[in-house]
Amino acid sequence: MEPCYGCGGHFPDMDGPTHRYMQSSSGCFAAFNTLLAAEYSSVDLGRINRLTVDTWAVQHPGDPGDRRAVQSVGLHLARLMLQLACPRPPAETNQVMLHFSRHKHTLRALVPPSDFSKTVADVAPFAGTPQHVSKVHEWAEATWKDWSHEHAYIDDWIARHSDHAVQPDQTASKRSGHTGRVKTLIGDPK
Repeated sequence: MEPCYGCGGHFPDMDGPTHRYMQSSSGCFAAFNTLLAAEYSSVDLGRINRLTVDTWAVQHPGDPGDRRAVQSVGLHLARLMLQLACPRPPAETNQVMLHFSRHKHTLRALVPPSDFSKTVADVAPFAGTPQHVSKVHEWAEATWKDWSHEHAYIDDWIARHSDHAVQPDQTASKRSGHTGRVKTLIGDPK
């Protein structure tokens, strides 16, 4: 087993592909792709796909000197927050991400947590099982909490690039630990 230099999870030592700028071990990337394969194979699991992608992405921030990596972490962290604080259907969260991507040049490099309390290593064994969705939610919520030192920045960034204030789902907000204002794109983009 070897630790992933992105998330710190432990995975089998293997040769294989990795993401271009979200730095990870090959074993971690393979575990992530195991989740994606299960989600792409099932309509029910497909609904959680964006949460899986956002959670894995923010655990693999890459090189802070690479603008793609900086923008990726910021955008995925913003959508992760919205999915946990203001749950929306996948098509809506995707539209929010597309809108936010027009403002990605304004994102600054974020300081990743020193470690993550849960990683894809904790979730991949449940890929395609009845626990798949709940395990992804636990991972996403833990990851959002791990990024607590950047919550205010992401909340402010979202507020600057959204149109209408939306009250967060109170149950989701308590569960995710989000206490700030939440805005999301509903209606016409700025």
